[in-house]
Amino acid sequence: MSDNQNLDFYEVLEISPNASHDTVDRMFRFLAQRYHPDRGETADVEKFDQIVKAHEVLRDPEKRAAYDIKHKKNSEYQWTLVEDAGNTDGFENDAVIQERVLSVMYVKRKRDMYNPGCGIMELQRLTGCPKEILDFHLWYLREKGWITRLEDGLLAISAEGVDKTLSEHHTVIANKLITNQQKV
Repeated sequence: MSDNQNLDFYEVLEISPNASHDTVDRMFRFLAQRYHPDRGETADVEKFDQIVKAHEVLRDPEKRAAYDIKHKKNSEYQWTLVEDAGNTDGFENDAVIQERVLSVMYVKRKRDMYNPGCGIMELQRLTGCPKEILDFHLWYLREKGWITRLEDGLLAISAEGVDKTLSEHHTVIANKLITNQQKV
């Protein structure tokens, strides 16, 4: 593997981030012997190269300290991903944001058929969604074919997006009617 920046060197050497220098050296010798290219059936050149790189970084106190800072930030980021994935409210909010973007673009196209485009700054303002989050939703809506980029660079709802918006609106109306009938 040529890209060693994405490797977790502690995982490569199968040790804890709190491991002593002796443990780093011991696990390096054990794993290097196991995966050495001349070893026969357990030989793995790629794995061996990873082990050598991990040992090179973790045995040097300065390199290890610099690596530990990056490793800690990466670990914290991974935990926030796990927390976000477990937060079901986030998925519901995503659906609301996408519906809001489509609704704004629907109304914009309906009001001015020949000038239907919206810029990202305008969408941020109208939807109340920060750019970092809005970028994800715009990517998704473009990939689905529900919005498109116009020749002038602005974004506009597509015919598929109009259909999607109208079907969502009809579903909401039908649900309200059912709820109102149950109350009576």
